Amino acid sequence: MGIFRIATYNVNSIRSRLHIVLPWLREHNPDVFCLQETKAADGAFPVSAFAAEGYQVIFRGTKQYNGVAVASREKPETVLYGLSDGGPADEDRLIAAVYSGITVVNTYVPQGREKETAHFAYKLEWFRRLRHFLERTNSPAAPLIWCGDLNVAPTEIDVHDPKRLLGHVCFTPEVWDAYAAVRSWGLEDLFRRHHPEEPGRYTFFDYRVPAAVKRGLGWRIDHILATPSLAARCLSCDIDLNPRLAVKPSDHTILTADFSGE
Repeated sequence: MGIFRIATYNVNSIRSRLHIVLPWLREHNPDVFCLQETKAADGAFPVSAFAAEGYQVIFRGTKQYNGVAVASREKPETVLYGLSDGGPADEDRLIAAVYSGITVVNTYVPQGREKETAHFAYKLEWFRRLRHFLERTNSPAAPLIWCGDLNVAPTEIDVHDPKRLLGHVCFTPEVWDAYAAVRSWGLEDLFRRHHPEEPGRYTFFDYRVPAAVKRGLGWRIDHILATPSLAARCLSCDIDLNPRLAVKPSDHTILTADFSGE
């Protein structure tokens, strides 16, 4: 295997973002492209548009909310939908599949809405369930990627105004701890591996903030993490701002990582 490229993108409606996704696939040619917040029921997912570009897609979704998908050049070796632990399956929030011997866990972590609500408690529980999912189904000694919209900005340099934003459901100690507990299973943040102290690099820019990208008013809440053996093979991990600057963009942009062959 040569270079293995993976990308992740919260599209905020796949059918509304095909004008961005399809040209990006042609230009960057990832092996695996993980999508979140597709907002498409399974029968309405635009499979044929991906097939025309040489990609097959696995997906789970509903009409208005959530939704995850993985497009790939090769057929996945195995596929698992949802957390499969007896609780809410949340198949529209997690897909795990194996490509070229690498397990890819694509997640759309609950946002949490407001603290002191059931939605926020569910977010914290979701991280705990994900840690148990990894323990049940995988080993940190094996090559695994966890990626997606994780709805957590882990450090102060991952948001544009840490003092003002502290306490937000994506930037608060409870969420940092829940996220760290998943990472402690054996996962490394690949963007920080290559850009350890670099501030001002973000994957999300709120629609409601005028000229947010130009003004640098963003958050880094989309991530690609990997187990140690795979992290050691990571050649690069970078944010592409162009999709966020496109016409009718998602409020997120695309994060990519490249890995060398064994």
